[in-house]
Amino acid sequence: MMELNEIIGYSGAFIVGLVLGLIGGGGSILTVPLLVYFIGLNPVTATAYSLFVVGTTSLFGAIQNFRSKMVNLRVAIVFSIPALLSVYLTRRFLVPAIPDSVFIIFEFELTKNIFIMTFFALIMILASISMIKPNKKVINEQISIPLNIPLIIIEGIIIGLLTGVVGAGGGFLIIPALVLLAKLPMKLAIGTSLIIIAAKSLIGFLGDIQNLIIDWTFLLSFTMISIIGIFVGVYTIKYISDKKLKKGFGWFTLLIALSILYVEIF
Repeated sequence: MMELNEIIGYSGAFIVGLVLGLIGGGGSILTVPLLVYFIGLNPVTATAYSLFVVGTTSLFGAIQNFRSKMVNLRVAIVFSIPALLSVYLTRRFLVPAIPDSVFIIFEFELTKNIFIMTFFALIMILASISMIKPNKKVINEQISIPLNIPLIIIEGIIIGLLTGVVGAGGGFLIIPALVLLAKLPMKLAIGTSLIIIAAKSLIGFLGDIQNLIIDWTFLLSFTMISIIGIFVGVYTIKYISDKKLKKGFGWFTLLIALSILYVEIF
């Protein structure tokens, strides 16, 4: 019989998919804390499992959005290639190289687990502020804006590195980049983000398979519940405005980030 924490964890899997479908990101923001605090996995394993859950769930959501013509394939391809390489190398070599004890100051020890979760929360806060802040410029969905390819490539590399460390699909960073830098409308950014997240997360997970023992029974059951959630989210998004989605994404990200910092620090 499942304990209360496990019930909350599995119920949260549905919310993970729902959030991914609604805002094109945020899956890992929920998945990692769920796996760490409710299922009881260590952060390194949780970040690896998060890549699979979020990647697979996002793939189903991306297919749905592609059918609705809510995906910019050019942006997805230009962004994904450098991000894929960056996240794979990060998961394969950088994360295993982080020492169990990062540093000790007086009686405080910054462990690898605390470092990953705190770093996770801090970059979430930065991303949330960029989305909450009002943007007076209105993007016309009918106007074709030239892509700044070098900038998008650099974004892909940096976000691949950051999300590789924290085991995140990266929607909470990809969405702001697509909206603010690639100038995509929010709903188009959401659909495009899901393709990028799916590819980057699953490639990153391949880097973990060589370093971890995977509990496939648990991982697949958790993922299936999340997939159900994303179908509900993709359907619901049709009835919500871009402006509300953008601000909702920002506040949601900020709330989870502050919750993680509170748990880790106090």
